[in-house]
Amino acid sequence: MTSTHGGTASTYGDCVTSLRTSLSFLESSVATLGNGVQDFPRLSGVLKTVRHYELIPQPTLAAAEASLHDEIGPFVALLLDRADKQLERQARRIETLKARTDLNAGRLSHYRPGGDGVGDADGSRARQTNKVKGKPLDGGAALRAKVVRQRREALKYSVERLELEVLQKERELRQQLEKA
Repeated sequence: MTSTHGGTASTYGDCVTSLRTSLSFLESSVATLGNGVQDFPRLSGVLKTVRHYELIPQPTLAAAEASLHDEIGPFVALLLDRADKQLERQARRIETLKARTDLNAGRLSHYRPGGDGVGDADGSRARQTNKVKGKPLDGGAALRAKVVRQRREALKYSVERLELEVLQKERELRQQLEKA
């Protein structure tokens, strides 16, 4: 019996050795797992997903869009009407200034022989033709002619400026309509 008892003891010894080896492997695994998990709170914060945008259903979005359109639609229409009226006003003003320019050009042509109503910017032509029908202009007539020329130039400048303003406003209106 001693031989079976000795064989059992060696079998038990082998089991204990195997159990100790398994225990050391288990302790090593626990240590490795502990090292891997010690940073877990920071990793969970880093990897946590944050919803930046709330997803809403299409009917809710359509209702909000319709509400917004109903709310600002009348204001947009009002602003477009105002812009149209302002453009019409500017167009009438341009036409008025053009008519004034033509009228002043006609008046100025009375002071120049063969006057086409167009003078030089520096007034050299007016100095050359400072006579009406061969008669020299007196001081008052020459002064009036000079004032009319200056006014005509100012009106031409105003017309050009207003035309540019109208073009700019039309451009801005088109851009606003394209955005809307």
